[in-house]
Formats: sequence, structure tokens, C-alpha cells
Amino acid sequence: MIIVLRPDATQDQISHIIEKVKKLGLKPHLSKGVERTIIGVIGPEDILRVTPLEVFPGVEKVMPVLAPYKLVSREFKREDSIIDLGGDVKIGGREIIIMAGPCAIENFDVLFRAAQEIKKAGARVLRGGAFKPRTSPYTFQGLGEEGLKYLKQIGEELGLVTVTEVMDPRDVELVSRYADVLQIGCRNMQNFNLLREIGMTQKPVLLKRGMSSTIKEWLMSAEYILAGGNFNVILCERGIRTFEDFTRNTLDISSVPVIEQLSHLPVIVDPSHAAGKWGLVPALSKAALAAGADGLIIEVHPNPEEALSDGIQSLVPQKFYDLMQDLRSLAKALGREL
Repeated sequence: MIIVLRPDATQDQISHIIEKVKKLGLKPHLSKGVERTIIGVIGPEDILRVTPLEVFPGVEKVMPVLAPYKLVSREFKREDSIIDLGGDVKIGGREIIIMAGPCAIENFDVLFRAAQEIKKAGARVLRGGAFKPRTSPYTFQGLGEEGLKYLKQIGEELGLVTVTEVMDPRDVELVSRYADVLQIGCRNMQNFNLLREIGMTQKPVLLKRGMSSTIKEWLMSAEYILAGGNFNVILCERGIRTFEDFTRNTLDISSVPVIEQLSHLPVIVDPSHAAGKWGLVPALSKAALAAGADGLIIEVHPNPEEALSDGIQSLVPQKFYDLMQDLRSLAKALGREL
């Protein structure tokens, strides 16, 4: 349910409504927009139906939220959410944010070289996995906390925001100490214990779409995080599993405008995992921006031939630099900046 407040509603009236909602055993979420202030109310709607909230001073109208994802929906918030990633990096506005780096943090030197190159090309966020969910238990699983320390040190030294994956609810506090943005990978999109734990933090979250998940399921996973009180969520389309096996996954480019229609949350695209082949990454990156994506997360490695993870889909620095030049021109044509 959404309580739409009058433009002249006072702070005392807003506080009174919030207090009343809490006494009913419901959870209020205040959202102040450019034109309107609203209070989203989460809980059993039968309680709200017998409580005449319309009579409270400052209330203009009360509306039900028809979508199953309440806080994530455009009904709850009409304006686009802009998520502060740290420093002066914000995503969801006019600027397109590029995240880049190796799939896995292999050692300090490789990560540092990659970070230098992506910054020179214009990326704002350094990505790198310290904990790697791999299909085989015999492949490289990541450096753990040692890798997190490298990520934090290099990010601070070069002035880059950092993003890395957290796989276990028990590791949320640990990863939060080192990384600026917490990534939830596709395999954990419906790890509800992990979603709840991250919902209790205020860290920005990059939520990847599950490999066989519908858009509704994806948004419901985001709802878990927002319902916990963390509204700093970025959605990431990384391709879904289909019958096609030429590419690693099938990039659902339509999900970008669909998400923008259904939700106020920013959405980015991972062309590397969608393609699984570095030669396809530039085309998918351009298509993503043309579809309206707020950013990209791209795998870049100084020597893909020796990469311990996903070398086949990683761009070498020069290819990444060339792509960034093309993306700047495209962004300008789209009325955005990069």
C-alpha cells in the first residue's frame, strides 16, 4: 500500500502517520520525491483495509501496489533511484558507469596492472573476485581475505570504487570491511538468507540475474534487500540460459527497458558473461547502452592467456581502451555521458 502525502504535509503529520503504521504492526518506508512524498507500507493488506488512513492530516490518497514487488516498483517511486557508490561515483543518472577488471583476483601485480589500465581508459569501478563460485571444485576458488586486502589497497591508491562478490551470509561483514559494493552472483540470486543479511547493511549491492530467472523473480530478490532497509540496489543483466550454445549465455537485451518500466532501480549489463567470448563484448556493450543501461561490468585482464578464470571472455587493455572510445561517442549521441 502507498500513502501519498499532500504537497503541504508537515513533518509532524508525516511522523504521526509513520508512528500509527508502526503501531499497526506494519513497516513504513518513507520516500521523498521531487514532486511528492510517499510512505510505502509493507504488511498484511487486510489491516490497512479496515484502517482509514485517508482521514489522517496530510494524506492525499491511499493506493494499493498491484505488483508483488512493492518497494522495487515504479508505483512506489516514480523517479529513478540514483545510487551513491562512494566518492563522486553515482549510478542511475545521466552518467554511464563502467566497472571493469579481472574475473578473479589472482595476485597483487595482476590486479594492480589491470586497475591502472582500466582507470586510464576511463572506468570508475574496479571489479575482481576474491571468492569465486566455480562449477568444478578443482578450479581456482579465489584468494579470500588476502584478495580483499589487495582490492581495497589498490582501489584506495588509484581512487577507484571497488566491487566484489559475497557468497555466504557469514562473509557479509568481512567483505563489507574491504569492498565498496557487494555483488550477489547469479547462483546466489535466490539465496534468501544472503539477501536478508545484505538487506541489513547500507552497502550498495550489485544483484545479478539468475541464469534461468524471470524478471519477476529477479525483482522479487531485490525486494528482499529493500525490505530489509537497504535501498542501494543495482540490477545486473548477465544473460540467461537458453537452448543456444554458441554463446555462454543469451543476453536478454529487452530486460533493460523492461526493468526501467517496472522499477526505479538502476540496471547495468554484463556483456562478458553473456557472450563468453571477448570478440562479442564490444557489440553487446553498445547494444546495452542503446537499450538504456546505466552502466556495464566488463572483464579486463592484462594477459588473458594466463588468466586463472574466464580468460576467454576478457578484453586486453588496448581492446578495452578502444571500446571505451566508442562508448563515449555512443553515450554522447544518446544524450548521456561517460
